[in-house]
Amino acid sequence: MFCLICIHKSKTINITQNKSILMVLESLITPFKAERKPWEMFFYGLLCTIVSVFLSFLIFREKIGLVMLFLIVIACTPLMYRTIKWEEKKDVTYTKENMLLKEHSKVILFLTFLFMGLILAFTLMYIFLPLKIVTRIFDVQTKIMFFSGNITGASTSFNYFKMIFFNNIRVLIFSFLLSFLYGAGAIFIFTWNASIISVAVGNFIRYRINTLAAGAGLVNLSNYFHIFSLGFLRYLTHGVFEMCGYFIGGLAGGIVSVAIIRHDFGTKSFNQIVQDSAILFVIGLLVLLLSAFIEVYISFRIA
Repeated sequence: MFCLICIHKSKTINITQNKSILMVLESLITPFKAERKPWEMFFYGLLCTIVSVFLSFLIFREKIGLVMLFLIVIACTPLMYRTIKWEEKKDVTYTKENMLLKEHSKVILFLTFLFMGLILAFTLMYIFLPLKIVTRIFDVQTKIMFFSGNITGASTSFNYFKMIFFNNIRVLIFSFLLSFLYGAGAIFIFTWNASIISVAVGNFIRYRINTLAAGAGLVNLSNYFHIFSLGFLRYLTHGVFEMCGYFIGGLAGGIVSVAIIRHDFGTKSFNQIVQDSAILFVIGLLVLLLSAFIEVYISFRIA
């Protein structure tokens, strides 16, 4: 009997230890800490991406790109889920909509920093890793990016604007539905879009550097900095607004999802939460409208 108890305790200790090891990344940050120090999410995004790519390369070399995204989503899901629950509690606590929007803006800010961290990590990998590894990691993203470019190449500005805006609305709805159905499901869309934008930025920088090197023989340091800043400016000018719209839509869907679990239909608390989510969704639409305008009439004029 004593031996059985010892074995049981030993297993309990091992399980506890393994759990603490598995939860190292997700335990680094909490919604409360992220709201107080949103800039830390930038480094969290960098760390998650580097670790995920390293593990994917070691274990799943044939499918690095997809497994990398999957591991990043796993690392970010607990934070996203706890954030949604945290924001749903605020909907019940605060009665004034302007106060609620102010609180929600804190989440949008730290998610934006997370997004920027993912983009920087992906972009640096795309630029500095050997071409063979880059092709394996970003194969799917590269195909999608060039396919989209072929479609829009001959379009007028207004037609391009309409196409981008309606495509953004479609992604916004997906963000809402994924968060509604899976709680933190929209984090996959955030990660995927970060990788797409990074490929666009990285490809722009690589192409400009190769062009300058071929024309002048060498590229001095000032030209390097110019190309890097130009690449990020060209795609992040609208990309940040675009992702903010998706963040808002995902947050709205997640809040409704938690509200359905915690509150009965028709109650005052539930109606208040649904109203707040509807307002968030409309704000997300307006942000995406601004993003599409910036992308068509400003971003792609940056050369």
